[in-house]
Amino acid sequence: MTDRQILRLTGPDREHFLQGLVTNDITHAPVYTALLSPQGKYLSDFFVIPEGEAYLLDVPAAQADDLMKRLGMYKLRSKVELAPDPRAVTRGTGPAPEGAIADPRHPALGWRGYGVDVADDGTDWDALRVEHLVPEAGIELIPNDSFILEMGFGRLNGVDFRKGCYVGQEVTARMKHKTQLRKGLARLELDAPVPVGTPVLSQDGREAGTVFTQSGGRGLAYMRFDRMGDGMTAGGVAVRPA
Repeated sequence: MTDRQILRLTGPDREHFLQGLVTNDITHAPVYTALLSPQGKYLSDFFVIPEGEAYLLDVPAAQADDLMKRLGMYKLRSKVELAPDPRAVTRGTGPAPEGAIADPRHPALGWRGYGVDVADDGTDWDALRVEHLVPEAGIELIPNDSFILEMGFGRLNGVDFRKGCYVGQEVTARMKHKTQLRKGLARLELDAPVPVGTPVLSQDGREAGTVFTQSGGRGLAYMRFDRMGDGMTAGGVAVRPA
């Protein structure tokens, strides 16, 4: 996967350092997790994989440099080092090769490998993401804008509500204890494809959400749940809850 970068975190304080920053409990690694702003907004999502005396961070390549800088800001006197790792990230949904890990978000997402030389197995990843409401960095997940509970991180095993404090934890906890979320990811059926970012309008013309990833006549959308219903359109195309 050319769109992924591995970062290698080493040093005697690596567990304590990372545990106090991210949304999941890394003592149970491998895990899926996120780094948030102090205001509780998404900055980056990644996988944490233990490897000997290190943790591997499987990060979107476009976010790797920024994540290294942000983690460096929190380093202070912690005895940790973070550096790029040259190995490639691979993934698939068939039999897992030796050394691969199960994707911790959902069993349907198969396995992830690090430095494993395997051919592409032809999986339609967009279709899988739409089917299981799995957001992706830079598409549904927008830095300094998205809230991870609206993006399904609770359902995707990306946040632990029993662990100690982490950056953005207070806002995330408040959202968790609301009666229900008013906005979030939803699956829509579309009569035709529309450009990513097309607004969804309710039957009365009010903006109800935004369409993102699409595959096979279905799409992921970030929606206001109280405006979902019959008669919705996106760019003039009829859409409906799937």
